[in-house]
Formats: sequence, structure tokens, C-alpha cells
Amino acid sequence: MDGMKAWYQSKTVWGALIAVGASLLQVAGIELGADMQADLADIAVTLAGAAGGLLAIYGRISADTGIRGK
Repeated sequence: MDGMKAWYQSKTVWGALIAVGASLLQVAGIELGADMQADLADIAVTLAGAAGGLLAIYGRISADTGIRGK
């Protein structure tokens, strides 16, 4: 596969995690509809991407070595 992405950027992974969470919530008496689960998956992917970007910026700022061009 040429188009690899991190696990946290996958709507399939987030959808599966949310489905598991929704099942656990249903046991507790709270029900999430399919539309709500899809919305949560979209939000989770967006937040995970933003968190990854912030982590990369933090890593670059806190690194002990510099970077240089050619």
C-alpha cells in the first residue's frame, strides 16, 4: 500500500472504537443512534489529527538538535 496513514487518522478505527463504546453505553441504559456514532467518528478523527499536529510541533520545539536545509 502506498497511501499509509496513522491508525488515529482512520475513520474505520474510530468508528469501531465508538461502536464498542456505544455498545457499552447501551448496557448502561444510554443509546447512541447511528447518526450520532458517525458524527462522533468524524469529530474523533479531526481531534486526533489536531493532536498529532500539536505533538509534532511540541516535539520539534523541545528537540535537542536542530534541523537544516541542504
